[in-house]
Amino acid sequence: MDQAQALLKSLYVMAMMVEARDAYTGGHLWRVSQFARLVAERMQLPPDELARVALGGFLHDLGKVGIPDAVLNKRDRLTDEEYAVIKTHPQVGADLLAGHPLAALAMDAVWLHHETPDGRGYPRGLAGAAIPLVARIVGVVDALDAMTSSRPYRAGMPLAKALQIIEDNLGGQFDATVGRIVLALGQEGALDAVIGHSAPGRPLQQCVACGPTLVMHSEVQDGDTVHCPSCAMGYHVRHQAGRWQVAATGVANPVAARQPRADTPLIDSLVQPAYRLLPRPKRWLGWFGPSA
Repeated sequence: MDQAQALLKSLYVMAMMVEARDAYTGGHLWRVSQFARLVAERMQLPPDELARVALGGFLHDLGKVGIPDAVLNKRDRLTDEEYAVIKTHPQVGADLLAGHPLAALAMDAVWLHHETPDGRGYPRGLAGAAIPLVARIVGVVDALDAMTSSRPYRAGMPLAKALQIIEDNLGGQFDATVGRIVLALGQEGALDAVIGHSAPGRPLQQCVACGPTLVMHSEVQDGDTVHCPSCAMGYHVRHQAGRWQVAATGVANPVAARQPRADTPLIDSLVQPAYRLLPRPKRWLGWFGPSA
């Protein structure tokens, strides 16, 4: 792996470590990235733009590193004050990303994914075509995943209901062109292998005690033990007849449960295609040297 690939990988690792702090959204970054990639493919975007969209989808929530745990993992609905704290994450993410050599590849998605066509989004209140395409794509699919994912205070809604909400708000909260593509993909079943998963073929599991998701990393195998990131309960993993199942061990391990880690095989599988598709401008060569 050369220096350019290593720096690209560092972005994925950084994003996944931030996500690991959140007990309720395991796999969100992968799902948003995959949804975004499917939209970009349907739009027939050029390869370098497709790679930027998928990368932006994975990195969009970097700024949540600045959200206090008490707000990020609150089991009830947020107060207005807490929601105001959550709304700072695009700017925090942009500030965090700004010092990275590859910042330009994902800045629009990180900073502007909560802008909306009607101008009521944040942090800048942009409207319509003033919002970069990558941010419009990530904005729609981020909302789709939020609606179809479970939280302690509500179950994830069926895909059909989420698609109806998107359709009802085309041109307002959601970009109309992107939204219609998401509707078509959903109706065709193209989103089914992503919804409720944290990696290809890895459906999320639920803690029976407290509800947060049990993330099935690519490295988890039959017979392993995973832990609830909230209550720390251990679960034996079984993979039989093509199905993943978990059973509580009755033993909690707070150290193992609170030790965030990146899904290295998953990240490696994302870095390689992104690296091949992204452009290699002269400024990359100047930074990394001839081997880049």
